[in-house]
Amino acid sequence: MTKEYTHVGLNEEIESISGYYMLEMEDVLKHNERDVLYLIGHGVIDSSCCGVGGCRYALVPGYILGWKNKKDDAGNPVSEVEPISDDKSKAEIQSMIMEKEPINQIQFY
Repeated sequence: MTKEYTHVGLNEEIESISGYYMLEMEDVLKHNERDVLYLIGHGVIDSSCCGVGGCRYALVPGYILGWKNKKDDAGNPVSEVEPISDDKSKAEIQSMIMEKEPINQIQFY
């Protein structure tokens, strides 16, 4: 199964009711001879009635099948990815990312 991933602007604050989140970077790593797209971001809670806090996280759209091979209606580049479904690969990729980045959690599409 393939999915489309729309590349959005980096370092742009997206506001929420209790703060904001922001994607900082996107990168590619090799796993089993394939390229994996992942993104690093952070969320900040600074306008909540319950206190302040934050975290850094990674999002993993999947294995890259087509890199920025088209654009959406707004002109953003779109890549074709294959979501990662098996637990062994997810654990290996999670370990690889956590070795490179100080993050709290990883979400796979």
